[in-house]
Amino acid sequence: MEVTVRLFAVLRERAGSPELTLDLPEGARVRDALAELSGLAGDVPLVMAVNREYASEEQELDSGDELALIPPVSGGEEVSSAPWARVSTRPLSLDSLAERVRDPRAGAVVTFSGVTREVDRLEYEAYAEMAEERMTGIAAEAVERHRLCAAAVEHRVGDVELSEPSVIVAVSAPHRGEAFAGAREIIDRVKAEAPIWKKEIDGAQERWVDGTQPGSG
Repeated sequence: MEVTVRLFAVLRERAGSPELTLDLPEGARVRDALAELSGLAGDVPLVMAVNREYASEEQELDSGDELALIPPVSGGEEVSSAPWARVSTRPLSLDSLAERVRDPRAGAVVTFSGVTREVDRLEYEAYAEMAEERMTGIAAEAVERHRLCAAAVEHRVGDVELSEPSVIVAVSAPHRGEAFAGAREIIDRVKAEAPIWKKEIDGAQERWVDGTQPGSG
């Protein structure tokens, strides 16, 4: 199916055109279109609109839709990048997450990757909708408390094999101190507060890992 992509400002200049046409498979979502355009727009914090209505990355696209990629507007003194969080069934990419927090104000980008260790694999289960909302809130509070430029966090669900990442965090800030502190706060709070459960699987042995009663932050 064909989707028209409208481009503005820096994206229009990079592409040399105000719009592009993408040929996407049926059932494709906004995030699939963004993946196709990662070389063009991967380093720009964006807001998306489908048929002139603001849309999330998970919105499904139909043939003939108009997808607008909207970079930060020029009305303020700073670039604004909203905190971002996702629960994913797919392998995590630290490079992709770091791209989400790149910001012209930032002198430091700090990333964290938590990986499976000591057992064959981990199995994660989540109350995904609530977990994403809680992680977004945690990231937003860290941005405010540590004066970050941007923050993003992503957590796997399903099976995560030995040495694969199960949770990743990326933050940017003007200085390294704020960036390290913000990343540490986000991962510590996500582990304590997000409704995500972990089962260790080592050979024939399986056990749910004991945790703490989730708090409200």
